[in-house]
Amino acid sequence: MSKKLKKQIPNIIFGIIFLVGLAVFLYPSVSNYINSKNQSRAISSYQEALSSFTEEDYSKLWDAAYAYNEALVDKRMNFELSDDELKEYNSILDATETGIIGYIEIENIGVNLPIYHGTDESVLQVGIGHLEGTSFPTGTTSTHAVLSGHRGLPSSKLFSDLDQMIVGDTFLLHILDQTFAYQVDQINIVLPEETSDLAIQPGKEYVTLVTCTPYGVNTHRLLVRAKRVDYNEETRLIVPADAIRYGNLVVAPFIGAPLLLIAFIIFMVLTSNRGKKKKKAAKS
Repeated sequence: MSKKLKKQIPNIIFGIIFLVGLAVFLYPSVSNYINSKNQSRAISSYQEALSSFTEEDYSKLWDAAYAYNEALVDKRMNFELSDDELKEYNSILDATETGIIGYIEIENIGVNLPIYHGTDESVLQVGIGHLEGTSFPTGTTSTHAVLSGHRGLPSSKLFSDLDQMIVGDTFLLHILDQTFAYQVDQINIVLPEETSDLAIQPGKEYVTLVTCTPYGVNTHRLLVRAKRVDYNEETRLIVPADAIRYGNLVVAPFIGAPLLLIAFIIFMVLTSNRGKKKKKAAKS
């Protein structure tokens, strides 16, 4: 190995470390961007499939969902369904036969995600899951739909910023040909086995968004409950731009990349000065 190449080894090593560090910092944002595109495609495909539906098609789907929800009111809360119950559950609102029942839009934390039947890990890796045994969002009273999503995944943001929501915030559920608006009225942190807050309350219509908390520890559950409010297409419930909240996955690369760049520049300056000193010492 030549002397020139030996002298460049520290620079090469640091360059590799810099690139690896940069990749680590950028991975969440890049991966989240790719997954967001996939989620957007799933929503677009859902909307496109619905475009060919007739009023009769919609009526059949809604009637089945209404009947399903009515049957739940008098039942004991149960999240573990039998095979027959699961088969019926998976057929409700499955207009496109893809498992998607609609999509959720939370403008102030940048969420626009498909909602799937069930809460299997395969579902929660790509979107939001509807908890088995809870009501479907149908715009009717005596219902309580529960939607669950991961937070802290390096590959997708999902419900990572759900803890930024506050009482009074709003979100939209787009189900078949209907859009329902909800306003947050209660936020609780409970243990996984504490499920009383998910129960149906007669005459009330709720949707509760669920995710794990604290971030990265996941010993508890964050429950963001919302009640349905009137929705007007012309005056959409959207938070002003200056109120949009940015999460860790968005901010981290913009902090980490400059720090890595500064560290790289400092290293190069120090290496250059060291080389100059060696040359001076050699001449003297």
